Amino acid sequence: MRKAGVFLLLLLMGLPILLAAQEDDDPSGGSEWDYYFDELFTRGDQTFIISLGTVFPTLFFNEGNRIDHKLTPPVGGTGSLAYNYYITPNVFIGAEVGGMFIHTLGSNTVFTIPLGARGGYQFNIWRLEFPLTGVVGMVWHRYLNETYYGLYLKAGGAAFFRAHYNWSFGLGTNWFWFPQWADDPSQTVYGNMIDLTLSARYHF
Repeated sequence: MRKAGVFLLLLLMGLPILLAAQEDDDPSGGSEWDYYFDELFTRGDQTFIISLGTVFPTLFFNEGNRIDHKLTPPVGGTGSLAYNYYITPNVFIGAEVGGMFIHTLGSNTVFTIPLGARGGYQFNIWRLEFPLTGVVGMVWHRYLNETYYGLYLKAGGAAFFRAHYNWSFGLGTNWFWFPQWADDPSQTVYGNMIDLTLSARYHF
């Protein structure tokens, strides 16, 4: 598993070099970059995003009191696949599915699978793209023999460089809110996580 993660990370880092070489070899001389406007997108444009990264625990609350989660970040890994549809040159909607694993002090692992609807606003400057995204959806938690299904919220931002007219690469960070409501309110926990990811976007 660790070797596969390292391979995917190296692949994401190496794609810009390969695509830059492809652009240099383009017999058209890369004319698509001769006229570069702030509005890189039009209505109907779409992107597909793959992201990989690590997770940092932040704040956990129970009955308004902060819980000492006793976790030293980073504590796990995360990955996601996302789709965006642009309804204006700057506004987009879409969906995403992901996965996250978090190691505990007892040498166990918490698994989550979030699935949500997303929307956001993107700023474009030259070949730089800065999407701000919000997500609402449902998440499955699995720990040992315990399973929980509930709501999650996510908000974040990223910075991408358009290395090729079909590809951009960037770095992003997101905040996750994971409430776990219990029949006994004293057992309800509100968890907060932050991730840091490397992403590749395919534009079509």
